[in-house]
Amino acid sequence: MPPDSSSAGGRQTYLVDASVYIFRAWHSMPDRFADPAGRPTNAVYGFARFLCELLEQTRARHVAVAFDESLTTSFRNEIYPDYKANREPAPQELKRQFAWCQDLGRALGITVCADSYYEADDLIATLAGQCRSRGQSVCVVTGDKDLAQLLIDEDHWWDFSRRRRLDRRGVFEHFGVHPHQIADFLALTGDAVDNIPGVPGVGPKTASALMAHFGSLDALYERLDEIAWLKIRGAKTLATKLRQHEAAARLARRLTGLHTEVPKLAEIGELERRRADGDALDALLDGLGFGRPLRERLHRLGETG
Repeated sequence: MPPDSSSAGGRQTYLVDASVYIFRAWHSMPDRFADPAGRPTNAVYGFARFLCELLEQTRARHVAVAFDESLTTSFRNEIYPDYKANREPAPQELKRQFAWCQDLGRALGITVCADSYYEADDLIATLAGQCRSRGQSVCVVTGDKDLAQLLIDEDHWWDFSRRRRLDRRGVFEHFGVHPHQIADFLALTGDAVDNIPGVPGVGPKTASALMAHFGSLDALYERLDEIAWLKIRGAKTLATKLRQHEAAARLARRLTGLHTEVPKLAEIGELERRRADGDALDALLDGLGFGRPLRERLHRLGETG
């Protein structure tokens, strides 16, 4: 079941991590989808279907979709130049579809956010803080565990495609740490997806045990002498290892935490869905060569904005 959009005083906001669902569509949808000029449209087609399913299931009134535009230009690259250096640049065929996905969201009356200096995670973190200041809970729609660190109170982390929805307790049961510990946890284990090095030899089980005992990375480094007495595999040498790699762990922690005050979002408003721009939607769908069934489905959703 989807999160209840009537929670938090009747106003739960859905904050969508677009890249996850665009990349999944790019890899899973057949390449036969193309516009009249022969350019691939499989990712935007799959993303359009995802948006339809999300809005149909939730009947969400408050929605924002965040896009990544900062693969090599974010503030994290200034801190650590090798951040995400393991990723191949998106091909032009996919970059074009990211732009179309943004156009689709705007035409549907959905707030679209993107920035060349801050990542989608930071945009979502900023919007989440604004929602809470208005008494709204948030549902973060993503498959990225990093964003689970945002959860408080009635919030949810929802991997829509895999039908996995977690509240704060669910995050602990699934990832082994509480939401507020995830950034510290990742600083210890590292994150291969983002090319973030952690402490060598510290895996998820060890990191979870350390977080359970110490609560935070700061407390861990203040009380390293306690580690030898813990029932953790390799405890006798673990303190030395952590001390030797403290600088790496501290650096990683600067990368795994989220920025919560993206300047361009300061006055973005309440993220309420608007009625679709029918002309813009038709022009986009004509250009993409999308057929009648998806077109009618999108227009129906646009009328309920």
